[in-house]
Amino acid sequence: MAIENRDVRFAPVKTSAVIGPLVVALIVAPASWVASAIMLGTLLPFTLGMILAGTASRRAAERQLAALAALSGLFVDRVTHLPLIRHFGAEARIGRQVRTATGEVARRTISVLRTAFLSNAVLEFFSALSIALVAVYCGFSLLGLLPFPAPEKLTLVPAFFVLAMAPEFYLPMRRLAAAYHEKQLGEAAEQALAPFASTPAPDPQAAAAFDGLRVQHLVLSFPGLSVGPLDFALERCDLAALSGATGSGKTSTLAAIAGQLVPASGCIGSLSGEALPHGGVAWAAQRPLLIAGTLARNLALAAPCASEADILAVARRVGLGDVLARRGGLAMPIDHAGSGLSGGERRRIGLARAILSGRPLILCDEPTADLDAESAAAVIALLKELSAERCILVATHDPALIRASRMEIAL
Repeated sequence: MAIENRDVRFAPVKTSAVIGPLVVALIVAPASWVASAIMLGTLLPFTLGMILAGTASRRAAERQLAALAALSGLFVDRVTHLPLIRHFGAEARIGRQVRTATGEVARRTISVLRTAFLSNAVLEFFSALSIALVAVYCGFSLLGLLPFPAPEKLTLVPAFFVLAMAPEFYLPMRRLAAAYHEKQLGEAAEQALAPFASTPAPDPQAAAAFDGLRVQHLVLSFPGLSVGPLDFALERCDLAALSGATGSGKTSTLAAIAGQLVPASGCIGSLSGEALPHGGVAWAAQRPLLIAGTLARNLALAAPCASEADILAVARRVGLGDVLARRGGLAMPIDHAGSGLSGGERRRIGLARAILSGRPLILCDEPTADLDAESAAAVIALLKELSAERCILVATHDPALIRASRMEIAL
């Protein structure tokens, strides 16, 4: 957006600021060559004022952009690891971190606005001073009060014309000053994006290279808890259950496979020995992230380009048909807290999102919890159906889901 604003607003004004004053000076010259020379001469302090103001504005813009980048990175990282934050009860601490980063952005934004106002004040001062010089010359020349011999004979009509044109001489420069802030923000944004310009795009066929999951000697270590070592392998199309008592580390194991936790030791990769493909893992959490908007928007988070027909088909496939029928279909409003949704319905949204993503490895955390027996049986049947085309690893306490799995991995 900052780069676009620079190109749309600043570039045309810059051209006008270069050509406009010269055109006005040429028009004024036949009426008063002295007034035209005064106008051209006052461009020097005006330009110096713009350079000084622009330098201060650029520095403020760079600091603001750095604060915004820090906040964006923090927000994306925390949203990515939201299940872990909830798992370890770190909501309050993360909230304080976000508030601190937000406060820094607010301070930097105020600094940018302060610099912009001061810059405009300086440029308006030079503009008013330059116009005043032209007005003083014309007035003293008409009254015959010049302290030096008059270099030209100036009458009322030419003097009035010169005074009328003087503000037009500085108008393009003033507009340039007003748009200069957009230039500084755009350049700062371009500079911040420069390191990514040379970064090769991920291979779009990387997800298709998934040939299965292999976990070797995986150990997770937390204060008071150690998980593992774990060793297991899943085929490209498979269904396995990760079982164990509450707090035994099932969710943490899924998080490590998803790349959200760094294991103490061991390795996670594909059956061929390579790392898991970029963008190859989908996560259906116990409490999936919900955003304010419609049900369709929440379902399509992992596949923004999915058609409405695809979203509707997947929603019905995971058992959200009753919700669609009762609450207005895909246009059903949802808030960030998921008000009005049961735990089971939230899990279904997470599972639908994982299916829509098209990723070959799906990690499900307690997909049948909070469901009645009939609904749980439907989800189990769906997972078995999905295992014919994808690799699915579920963390569960459900005996029926464990029996339906090809393999049980006990913690």
